[in-house]
Amino acid sequence: MTVALLAGLALFGVGTGVAAGLLGVGGGILIVPFLTLALGLSQHTAEATSLVVVLPTAVVASLELRRRGVGNLGTALRFGAVGAVAAACGALLALLLPGSTLRLVFALLLGLVGLRLVRDGVRDRA
Repeated sequence: MTVALLAGLALFGVGTGVAAGLLGVGGGILIVPFLTLALGLSQHTAEATSLVVVLPTAVVASLELRRRGVGNLGTALRFGAVGAVAAACGALLALLLPGSTLRLVFALLLGLVGLRLVRDGVRDRA
């Protein structure tokens, strides 16, 4: 890896971390496209890498928000327990899908969520 690539990855990591803390995103919506489009990783590898990256960033941001009295720990733990089991099932399902199909499903999800956020944002302003 070149120094420029390492610097770019570090800068992207900072941006992703800020976005995770600011917007409450796990980072996957930024990391997966970056890894596939900018670095050329396969969809499976990008998603697996994103999941590993999300863990420490989510924990640190969550602890900081919790320290300031924001969030509901009981709800988070219940969602987390169920989510962990579901994530294992989802990971196994992802391995059964071709990378191109997985990429389309990921893009569709991002598109639908984006459209919903825009719709709700416009509605809230009215």
